[in-house]
Amino acid sequence: MHISRYGIHGFHEVLGIDTDEIRFYWAIESEDQDATQNAYRIVVTTDATDLESNSPNVSKLVWDSERVESREQRNILCKPSNGFQSTTSHFWRITVWDQNNNAYYSPIGHFFTAYPRSHLLPPYSMNQTYMPHTSLIFKSWFENEADRWKAVWIGDGGDKPIYLRKSFELARKPARAILFASGLGHFNMSVNGQPASDHRLDPGWTNYHRRVQFTSYDVSEYLDAGRNALGVHLGNGFYAGDKGGDDRFFWPMYEDNTYVRYGNELCFFGELHIFYEDGKHSVLISDPSWKVRKSATTLANIYASENHDRRLYPAGWDSASFNDTEWASVKPLTGPRGHLYYQTQPPVVLHETFAPVNIHSPKKGVVCYDLGQNASTMVKIEVEGAAGSEIIVRYSETVKDDGTVLMPDPLFKEFETGVFSKILLSGTGQPEIWTPDFSFTSARYIQVEGVSLDAGDGLPVIHSAVGRHISSAARKLGTMTTDKDDVNSLLSALYWSFSSNLFSYHTDCPQIEKFGWLEVTHLLAPATQYIRDMESLYTKILDDILDSQEPSGLVPTMAPEIRYMCGPLHDTITWGCALCLLPDILRQYYGSTHVIPKVYPAAVRYMEYMHTKERKGGLIEHGLGDWGRGIAFGNNQANIETAVYYRCLQCVEMMARELGKREEAERFKQWSARIYDTYNHHLLVTDDPSRPYAYYTSLDNYPERDRDAIAQAMALQFGLVPAKHHSDVMAAFLDDVADGKIRAGEIGLRFLFNTLADAKRPDLVLQMARQEEHPSYMRFLRRGETTLLEFWQDECRSKCHDMLGTIYEWFYAAVLGLKPISEAYRTFEVDPPYESEFNHVKGSVDSPYGLIAIEFTRTEDISIELDLQVPFGTTATVKLPLNMKQAEVGFGKEERKFIDGRELELGHGLYAIFIQL
Repeated sequence: MHISRYGIHGFHEVLGIDTDEIRFYWAIESEDQDATQNAYRIVVTTDATDLESNSPNVSKLVWDSERVESREQRNILCKPSNGFQSTTSHFWRITVWDQNNNAYYSPIGHFFTAYPRSHLLPPYSMNQTYMPHTSLIFKSWFENEADRWKAVWIGDGGDKPIYLRKSFELARKPARAILFASGLGHFNMSVNGQPASDHRLDPGWTNYHRRVQFTSYDVSEYLDAGRNALGVHLGNGFYAGDKGGDDRFFWPMYEDNTYVRYGNELCFFGELHIFYEDGKHSVLISDPSWKVRKSATTLANIYASENHDRRLYPAGWDSASFNDTEWASVKPLTGPRGHLYYQTQPPVVLHETFAPVNIHSPKKGVVCYDLGQNASTMVKIEVEGAAGSEIIVRYSETVKDDGTVLMPDPLFKEFETGVFSKILLSGTGQPEIWTPDFSFTSARYIQVEGVSLDAGDGLPVIHSAVGRHISSAARKLGTMTTDKDDVNSLLSALYWSFSSNLFSYHTDCPQIEKFGWLEVTHLLAPATQYIRDMESLYTKILDDILDSQEPSGLVPTMAPEIRYMCGPLHDTITWGCALCLLPDILRQYYGSTHVIPKVYPAAVRYMEYMHTKERKGGLIEHGLGDWGRGIAFGNNQANIETAVYYRCLQCVEMMARELGKREEAERFKQWSARIYDTYNHHLLVTDDPSRPYAYYTSLDNYPERDRDAIAQAMALQFGLVPAKHHSDVMAAFLDDVADGKIRAGEIGLRFLFNTLADAKRPDLVLQMARQEEHPSYMRFLRRGETTLLEFWQDECRSKCHDMLGTIYEWFYAAVLGLKPISEAYRTFEVDPPYESEFNHVKGSVDSPYGLIAIEFTRTEDISIELDLQVPFGTTATVKLPLNMKQAEVGFGKEERKFIDGRELELGHGLYAIFIQL
């Protein structure tokens, strides 16, 4: 046995744990097909040498599960009786025993704690003459020294980007140095001139009135004996959004100027914890001794608009040797109102770099670049020219015939003209590199103005321009290819659409809006979990939702809620339901229940709020319906919103049972049963002589009865169809989709495809995808798009929208054939489309228990080979074709064995299955 992966649920990085309970997980690999984990033990201590010797020192022991006879590998609760010690390194190790009682050990894990019992910085009076922060009135704030924050918020009192620095002396090199820091809106941290990490846009966006995230970095390697320096570059983000003038686009102020800043002073705090071999621990904090000056980046508009004057850049400003005597002293600031919490979600980082596939100059002074792929990006240019030369950089997902930037939606022409960055060169005689500090966008095309490709034109010469994909650092899990080129192109477009919308929240477009709309979070979760490990990001998103919930219990349509929307754009259960559905998604896909205790009370309040919105004894029909079908016409409200309400109640029941609240669970069970009855009473039609079957109608044009596929799909997918009518409703569904055309908005789309998967009709899904006219996925691709558009239109304001991407789930579940059955893929199903146009499909998903790999190959319609890798601790159920003549399975070097029946159950290992048709 080999423990191949291990970690802590809900935390992507673990250098600032600020809770008093955590949950462990691990994955195992073994070549022995008969191997099982029969027991485990986890030990947490503050001394790593104890774990190396497997004899923990009682004085350093924090928690010991002792030996537990169990095959569980996930969701293992660690809750020390006295909590975790603050600002301390903790080490942990897993021991597992196999069926023969042989012991196997994981590598030693490490996490560092912040202040689990403190979420506020100490007060710092603005009037130090009459009320110094050290006065007796603040005495209680400074008790319990070890468990409290010590730094204060600092800045220059302004709302434009700044540099902050602190130089200090160390008598010797530390053994370990951990830096806690936060800067609002966003900040870049450096130590002795070196980036503290590969993070971008730290900290993640939150409702800063309720929650402020701090990040943590291990900077041990950057510090040495002698003089050292910390550097901070601080910009606006959404905290103090800056339009920068009437010529710039800033979406929250678009049309009605509803954006209200969280704060008006950019602010930073930091604590550097330094540890030495002899056990000494010292802390350097942000305080009035730090120095500050304005940044060379004079505008930081998060909508990809920055101004940067290279002449103002203080070269070497964050190095230890820099002379900062002319810099001003910082001002202590009040800072944001929100409490401090560790950044649990994956940081935002740079990924792939896209070099241009085409470069041309449509006219003098303008150079245009086609990167070949639309994606969320931070561009990078290299240009050389005279001091004071002005360079303009524009970005676009669409271009005119001459290759210059274009916003095709006439309502959003302001985005075409008002999103640009302005760079003034310093004229060093060397190529100068510029990349944005605090902004990003989605772009395939870059347009640079004020430059030339030819040095003879008398303009600055541009040497290069590239796009650097920016997205969440969530672990990449899945890949998939087929023998159909158009499908592979669609899979690529889907991947880039998804990846380009994952940051510290899940948005639906990274350029026009950048908002945390909640419907994509839950609708796309079953697709996203095939390609990214989303557990810690969903954990953070749930915190955002809890912070956005209103006193009435209403959960708004976005979180964080930066712009107040009206009517159904504010109050729609198909958006707000993410509060109830995400805990079940975490349980289903990751085997984790750590969020349930904090989510459950809020979910109850939301259901009680929705109870006040019931109509006709239990229907919900006040929201957006099937948004995106005809764009905004509210189709199938009662069908969609009531079905989602029903599912929310079931999820709240699940949470109540998980918490041992049996009476409350029974209450929600009865509540959902009432909704079931109401749904069928009003929407199920069993007495229509014009139809040969029972079916569901909408109430869109009551009392007229319609019968569309989405009404049937919602009832089927949410378990609302009485058993005796199931075949009838499926027949009604298939009648409406028989022409192979999509009639669904973004909400109904997922359930349309899932129902077609249940019906074993890949032909209809592909026919829908390949339509010549919209709605059609392939029409996007035929027109040269490399990501999905916002609506079923040829030209949209947004062309990197993941909202219509739920077909991605269908490809993995119904073409690769992989579906989780029980929690975290403990059991899963493999059921490729044996009777379809695909002759070869290959893919893999690194599931919570390990890698699942599937390769399906059909030869001349007479034989099929299915290669399968099943991870340790899981069981795969392989579905075999009904029309096969015989099948054999081989494991390793063993001889093939004949298979009886149409299902095959397999434990971990590598298998080859041979099927004769």
